Amino acid sequence: MDTTERDAYLRRLGVEHPAWPTVEVLRELHLRHLRAVPFENLSIHLGEEIVLEERRLLDKVVGRRRGGFCYELNGLFGALLAALGYDVTLLAARVYGEEGRLGIPYDHLALRVRTVDGGDWLADVGFGANSHCPLEFGARGEQEDPGGTFRVVEADRESEGGEFGDLDVLRDGKPQYCLETRPRVLGDFVAGAWWHSTSPASHFTRSLVCSRLAEDGGRITLSGRTFTVTSADGAREVTELSSDAEVLSAYRERFGMTLDRVPEVREGHGVG
Repeated sequence: MDTTERDAYLRRLGVEHPAWPTVEVLRELHLRHLRAVPFENLSIHLGEEIVLEERRLLDKVVGRRRGGFCYELNGLFGALLAALGYDVTLLAARVYGEEGRLGIPYDHLALRVRTVDGGDWLADVGFGANSHCPLEFGARGEQEDPGGTFRVVEADRESEGGEFGDLDVLRDGKPQYCLETRPRVLGDFVAGAWWHSTSPASHFTRSLVCSRLAEDGGRITLSGRTFTVTSADGAREVTELSSDAEVLSAYRERFGMTLDRVPEVREGHGVG
């Protein structure tokens, strides 16, 4: 990432170039990213190829002002942090689903970030509703965050999670994903991205989502034609959009994304 690309990315987030790669700057970048760049899977339903290469991701997220899912968002955010002087490690995780079952290997990508003023942090701008700020990687107690109460704990070696990962990330007492601490590179996640964007078993191929953190700490989400505003205290206001024009306007006005057509889930999507 050259200086021109780095500065364009920072403008996308609405921040100035920081003087030092500190934890306070990391917190601000993390929060700004969640507010500015949507978590979305629209490429899958628009027939767009998902390519885990830095320049292609820059074109999508910065050039076209789109969002993406974990591999895209955390992959590119990690590149930005590295360009700003942070020590960044890409980590693989498996997401806990129904009845505590774990997803596929390389199910999720998260970041371990070391700052110049000490400490390692778990940064994750690609998990939808999650912590608003980075979590202290080495802390094992409760960490209070506007998004909930989080803990990073040693994985139970007798559990299914212990067969894969080293750490469990919990939100309000519920396991979110099992994290492996071995360093990875972006190319390691290509198979996971392909599976999630093609398999009928992936929830990404069976549903539409576009969501971002609101300024007040709540969340706005457009899922198909259902537009939901969730306030910071959990109150929800749901609106059904009746026309394609309203859907495209919502993408444009509420998420800053200009689309040529409305994405739709296709019956029988996926190749297995």
